[in-house]
Amino acid sequence: QLQLVESGGGLVQPGGSLRLSCAASGFFLDYYAIGWFRQAPGKEREGVSCISSSGNSTMYADSVNGRFTISRDNAKNTVDLQINSLKPEDTAIYYCAAGVMRTYYYCSGYVTDFASWGQGTQVTVSS
Repeated sequence: QLQLVESGGGLVQPGGSLRLSCAASGFFLDYYAIGWFRQAPGKEREGVSCISSSGNSTMYADSVNGRFTISRDNAKNTVDLQINSLKPEDTAIYYCAAGVMRTYYYCSGYVTDFASWGQGTQVTVSS
């Protein structure tokens, strides 16, 4: 059974940092691109970052570029998202998702390109 579990969320003050982790069980992440998405109350789920299965390609939404860093450790079967300089507008539930892409260096920010999803971890940025 394919399963993704996110961890590392929490309450942080503006300007603070968190490190989110996505752990896979039941399958190996090596063959999958991994995306991080977020969904704030009343808003659609949006792509935040993605890393290709090869690890050579990454992408970031404009709103987080320069503040978020995605990385993967296939040996540990995990993908992390380091989030710095947090802003109140970053408050959302953060989800990781796995998808098989057209090539090993391709990535995507589209929800429909990812078939397996975790349950999410809450990130709240507030003073």
